[in-house]
Amino acid sequence: MARVGGGKRHLKRLAAPAFWPVPRKEAVWAVKPRAGPHPQEESVPLLVLVRDVLKYAETAREARKLIAEGRIKVDGRVRKDYKFPVGPMDVIEIVGADEYYRMIPYPVKYLVPIKIDAEEAKKKICRIENKTTVKRGHIQLNLHDGRNILIKVSDPRNPSEAEQYKTLGSLLITVPEQEILEYVPFETGVIAIVKSGRNVGRVGTIEEIVKGMGRKSTLVKMRDVHGETFYTVAQYVVPLGREEPLIKLPEGAWQ
Repeated sequence: MARVGGGKRHLKRLAAPAFWPVPRKEAVWAVKPRAGPHPQEESVPLLVLVRDVLKYAETAREARKLIAEGRIKVDGRVRKDYKFPVGPMDVIEIVGADEYYRMIPYPVKYLVPIKIDAEEAKKKICRIENKTTVKRGHIQLNLHDGRNILIKVSDPRNPSEAEQYKTLGSLLITVPEQEILEYVPFETGVIAIVKSGRNVGRVGTIEEIVKGMGRKSTLVKMRDVHGETFYTVAQYVVPLGREEPLIKLPEGAWQ
């Protein structure tokens, strides 16, 4: 996906990502997402989400007012910056309306909000992008949405508590507390969703992982709910569960 706006402070609507539901010819400028937890080309600024996606406002002025009043929470925290980038798996709460949404990768449209209940809104799937050893031998997990979780180990020479967590696996965590509820590895037999590329939004079971050599990407063979097989690259795959997805998915995406 192309970069949005490069290093410029402004963004023209014609150059905005295709999945943003903003009229291209009604105005010249669009809101450019601020640097944050998601890449600019894979996120929606909060104002666009409130006004154009969820349609809680008709104008930018109304949307900015709602946001400034603290009426919108992302992952359990009030966000008052209308440029805040909202991306895959983020949980949106409309304060006072008792309405909750999760941003889910979706075929063609790339990213859509699906309605969830209050209980599910307390949980989030995050993919592990990297593991690093920090002071005193503890292990830090760097997740796809910019957050970090520290796994404390009792013996730095034998960090067995952190060995199960591997890159490209997923964590089911609570938000905003970041308590780990469950870990889903990136391996065959696991249910996963594709977060980008031409197969974006497709959900299936991982059947085979073909390691890449040199600069070649690792390929993943998956089988969807209709029995069709397809291939994607490992960087696009987000594990969701072993026997059933741990989060709600769009209707028809999984059984």
